Amino acid sequence: MEDCLAKKMEITVSEAEKRTGRNAMNIQETYTAYLIETRAVESQSEGQCAPVDSLWRRYSEFELLRNYLSVTYPHIVVPPLPEKRADFVWHKLSADNMDPDFVERRRIGLENFLLRVASHPVLCQDKIFYAFLTQEGGWKEMVNETGFQLKADSRLKALNATFRVKNPDKRFTELKHYSDELQSVISHLLRVRARVADRLYGVYKVHGNYGRVFSEWSAIEKEMGDGLQSAGHHMDVYAASIDDILEEEEHYADQLKEYLFYAEALRAVCRKHELMQYDLEMAAQDLASKKQQCEELATGTVRTFSLKGMTSKLFGQETPEQREAKIKVLEEQIQEGEEQLKSKNLEGRDFVKSAWADIERFKEQKNHDLKEALISYAVMQISMCKKGIQVWTNAKECFSKM
Repeated sequence: MEDCLAKKMEITVSEAEKRTGRNAMNIQETYTAYLIETRAVESQSEGQCAPVDSLWRRYSEFELLRNYLSVTYPHIVVPPLPEKRADFVWHKLSADNMDPDFVERRRIGLENFLLRVASHPVLCQDKIFYAFLTQEGGWKEMVNETGFQLKADSRLKALNATFRVKNPDKRFTELKHYSDELQSVISHLLRVRARVADRLYGVYKVHGNYGRVFSEWSAIEKEMGDGLQSAGHHMDVYAASIDDILEEEEHYADQLKEYLFYAEALRAVCRKHELMQYDLEMAAQDLASKKQQCEELATGTVRTFSLKGMTSKLFGQETPEQREAKIKVLEEQIQEGEEQLKSKNLEGRDFVKSAWADIERFKEQKNHDLKEALISYAVMQISMCKKGIQVWTNAKECFSKM
């Protein structure tokens, strides 16, 4: 971790700017661009002020970077991007992806994504990632030249692997189930939080009615008027504070959402392992079939019904020369298949070893982050309750002085 990029470079997404331009289809569109600023850490430690490098990136470029990392490093739980459009929000909050509050939260999420990648022991060393931070022009062309899209597995192949793998790795199967359950639990938690926020918003705003009533009442009372007016003021301040409170709370929700999306990153690693296992089993099956064909040709016996066997019975047997030629071809294919199978076995073992090391790293990170997020959320709720107690304590004092 000492060599990770995050130790050598300060990375921030400092601004978000609304822009208008034409897309690849030459259609006018409005989008948000984000300013990435980087600064070398080494020169700062020597007492020098390092210059800041900056460039603008669109959200779609962040998506391209993450897709590249996911395909290039299939054994790694690649950090997720923040949501493209707001979800699991309390109803008073805008779900518009151009809403300034949402754009600000997404800016923070994109910065967190870059810091996650820069802190990862493997991803931080990737040249494409470094170029994303430092090279504005020609970056997309550089990514496309890697040919990573050609390495991406098709959905149909992934679906086949899911249903046709005969000997799945129990650890990856359990991890897949865990990621499903994690996503389900966090989704439910976010829905509950949104409902609680709606009710809390209502409770706070209703206190504004107390303020209005106490203010109106104070106008007709001489001795009690000042006390009622003061109590009403406390209620008005309390009612107005809920907007900022729930906006702050939304940041804690975003921390939970990150792990909602991390669940899909976990499943992606599991799917890649399924695909490798599927390829391995298909190669082993193909090799066994060729060995059987070779044995049948050498001994002149057919173990199972085949179209070739039926054809030879109808139209006569092959000559010894033809049979020898076929055996020779099969022997070459068998040798090639054995080498291929050996290579796939080795690749599979390396994948499992690397993937499991990264999964353990992820689990440690997850436990720490979710613990901190939930503690912060609890502390915030306690603070809100204390604020409510203080408001009514102040109101009590106002009433006592009447």
